[in-house]
Amino acid sequence: MVVTTRQLVHAALWLVVCFGALAGGYLVLTAEFVAWVQVLIYVGAIVVLLLFGIMLTRAPIGRSADLDSGNRWAAGLVAVSTAALLVSVVVAGFGAAYTPLEPGRGSAEELGSSIFRTWVLPFEALSVLLLAALIGAIVLSRTDIKGRE
Repeated sequence: MVVTTRQLVHAALWLVVCFGALAGGYLVLTAEFVAWVQVLIYVGAIVVLLLFGIMLTRAPIGRSADLDSGNRWAAGLVAVSTAALLVSVVVAGFGAAYTPLEPGRGSAEELGSSIFRTWVLPFEALSVLLLAALIGAIVLSRTDIKGRE
């Protein structure tokens, strides 16, 4: 629905549903910390940033015929074949796998140390990039700047 809807705001809201479903998948995999980070960062920050960008750049919010390329049947065929390929690979790879589940101490400590030791520079670069995008959207939406027609 994110790519098939003709309303830009509805696409962003369907993206919230997709990110929520991904967080649910993390919960099923017993990765609670990653699931809540998914909800807080992607649903709570990235989608809000997208919606602010849509509002600040005065993008068309209503229905738009430009958002449809007319390739729905080809896109559906590619989506179904990709899903079938992924399901068959997962079933072939993990169909007979079995691991007894035993309670552990969790992975939040290892994940946190990895983010703040190994991946701190890309993490900060991404935050600066998102800040620059937000500032750019604010500058583009201003009407009191001289020299614009």
